[in-house]
Amino acid sequence: MGKLNQQRKKFIIVSLILPTILLVAFVLFPVFDLFRMSFTNWDGFSENSKFIGIDNYIDMFRNKDLWLSLKNNAVYFFVHFLTIPVELALAVILTSKLRAAKFYKTMVFLPYIINGVAIAYAFSYFFSPINGAFDAILEVFSMEGWIRGWLSDTKIVNFTLAFVSIWKYSGYHVILFMAALQSISTDMEEAARVDGANTLQLFRYIQIPAIMLMVDFVLFDNIRGALQVFDIPFVMTAGGPGYASSTFTLYTIKTAFTFSNFGLAATMAMAIIAMIVIFYLIQDKIIHGLILRDRRGK
Repeated sequence: MGKLNQQRKKFIIVSLILPTILLVAFVLFPVFDLFRMSFTNWDGFSENSKFIGIDNYIDMFRNKDLWLSLKNNAVYFFVHFLTIPVELALAVILTSKLRAAKFYKTMVFLPYIINGVAIAYAFSYFFSPINGAFDAILEVFSMEGWIRGWLSDTKIVNFTLAFVSIWKYSGYHVILFMAALQSISTDMEEAARVDGANTLQLFRYIQIPAIMLMVDFVLFDNIRGALQVFDIPFVMTAGGPGYASSTFTLYTIKTAFTFSNFGLAATMAMAIIAMIVIFYLIQDKIIHGLILRDRRGK
């Protein structure tokens, strides 16, 4: 028995060697190098760079366009956050005995596996003011008064882009919720039904507590995705008009490759990492507090 445990430990250690090397080489080392770069004025081309202390961090906090970009990120977060209950409801419906459920599951998940750039280009034509399909649909239903500059009106452009983001990523969240719901013991659900629990009570007291860890992950994915959104605004609007639809990541990339200020871009990248960690720690504390409160209630 002791020999078997030793072999098991050796197998685990050997199995972890390559992933650890890859983690250090492609995650930890780049992060430390990014942190070092954030204190320099490197332009991305010169062999040498000058240490400038915290000047990049000061410039970042004073940059009004960057704060506007972060505000645009918040639109993605709140729009996705408000759709999570809908995604969860769809997951519950699709895990029930629904006719043609496999077809609906495929259709829900299909947008997620399509290339994001292709989706952005497709919706650029869909919302185009010149022969755009969406405006044509509104005209068919005599709703011409609703026609707007979907990608040029500064008041609605971010909501238009957030809609495209929802269309692409919601299916992924639905599948995650479905996987979590299917892992719940059927005996527990059947016992609750025998005790007289209806569908809403089953959902509230059995299903939701059982999948809280998945809810935690989806919320974190929402935070991470909202802060790192890039491809949709880049392809559809290039951050315009002006900086009206720019996001934090898009502004960071422009700072590096358009304005050749890799030091400031590294500072912005470190800010993104810090925000993701901070928001996750806050969220994790709230979710675990809810879980503990639910267990005490039982």
